[in-house]
Amino acid sequence: MSAYVIMVDFRLRPGTMASFRRLIDDNARASAKFELGCQRFDVLVPKEGADRIMVYEIYDDRAAFEAHLKTPHFASFNTASAALVSAKTVFEYMLVCDGAAAP
Repeated sequence: MSAYVIMVDFRLRPGTMASFRRLIDDNARASAKFELGCQRFDVLVPKEGADRIMVYEIYDDRAAFEAHLKTPHFASFNTASAALVSAKTVFEYMLVCDGAAAP
């Protein structure tokens, strides 16, 4: 197992959570539904602390992630959400153990 994982920490401008959630949720659903190389796309909100969202994405490989960046739904999300985000940090990982997978 060696899938490609992206985690993104979005810091949102105050008062933009609802608008950003609509955009990121639509992007997550479209990615999971229409991209064959997208295995998972989760949207996470911390229990405490407003104006922050994390996403956790698993792709078959780096090429599948690169293909994701070229999709119309990502382009739409990226353009529409830019003014809502005050900071964004991207983390890249390789998935080496899927605890839910059968041995």
